[in-house]
Amino acid sequence: MEIVVDAFGGDYSPQETVKGALRALDIKKDFTVVLTGDKSVLSEMVGDNARVKIIDAPDVITNDDVPTDAVRNKPNSSLIAAIDYLNANEDAKGLVSTGSTGAVLTASVLLTRRIKGINRPALAPVLPTVKGDKKVILIDCGANVEPKALNLFQFAQMGAAYAKTMGIHYPRIGLLSNGTEDKKGNTLNKEAFSLLKESKLNFAGNIEAREILSGEYDVIVSDGFSGNIALKSCEGTAVSMFSLIKDGIMQGGIRAKLGFLLLKPVFKKIKKTMDYNDNGGAVLLGLNKIIVKGHGASKEKAVCNTVLQTIDLVNSNVIESITECMNNG
Repeated sequence: MEIVVDAFGGDYSPQETVKGALRALDIKKDFTVVLTGDKSVLSEMVGDNARVKIIDAPDVITNDDVPTDAVRNKPNSSLIAAIDYLNANEDAKGLVSTGSTGAVLTASVLLTRRIKGINRPALAPVLPTVKGDKKVILIDCGANVEPKALNLFQFAQMGAAYAKTMGIHYPRIGLLSNGTEDKKGNTLNKEAFSLLKESKLNFAGNIEAREILSGEYDVIVSDGFSGNIALKSCEGTAVSMFSLIKDGIMQGGIRAKLGFLLLKPVFKKIKKTMDYNDNGGAVLLGLNKIIVKGHGASKEKAVCNTVLQTIDLVNSNVIESITECMNNG
């Protein structure tokens, strides 16, 4: 198995990206890494490693580039080279990029074949919940800002198929809205609600954003605009809460500091649960290859975990699960 890594995507590339890929190689032995980017730079960083292949791609797509223009005008960029290699090689099973989200989505959708029956791929991060090891899939979180009701229905199908590969036999699905009542939501939500309610899926109805991390649902369906806001709100709230706790401890005197020492293992566990560095990236579901978008600020640990997540996605046969779901309705 080959995992392709866009070595020059992300805020801390290529140094942290390469270190993360090499760290993943140390952890798992049954795959090789294909790095795309400036070969002269990468060769010096990698050295003589038989499990690393380098594809020369001297250009870089940045966050300042217009995604559609960059995909057309930068064919020698590390991102386009990564996707081209992924599509052209059977052994290449997955791709990791921490680069521009817009560029990754645009290039992936334009250049990679979709699963039959899927109109639009969707980003699907797996989020922690308050119920311990239980996770929830949020789909979509940014790939489709103005989808149709049919797209949301297909997101639910893909999310359910994804959840089944995690061992969830009958995934419980919620539709993100501004209230739990059946009639809540805009026109898009109401149309999607009707499709989901009439389907064979385990549809639990509308949910509010405060329920995303409740652990009561396995899949949360959303348009990309609302889903992206919800995702970043969850991330921002977690960071803010830890900041408030830290300030409270520092200002609370000796009793607060002693209390923190007693509760330090608990805080450490919570931080690990909520930290994106430990949770990998968001897989773009609906394509015939695994493409995972990592956090733009990913450093070595986050890149490593995203590569390992990509391998797990390949081994879970999520593409085959979605294909079967679409074939069976």
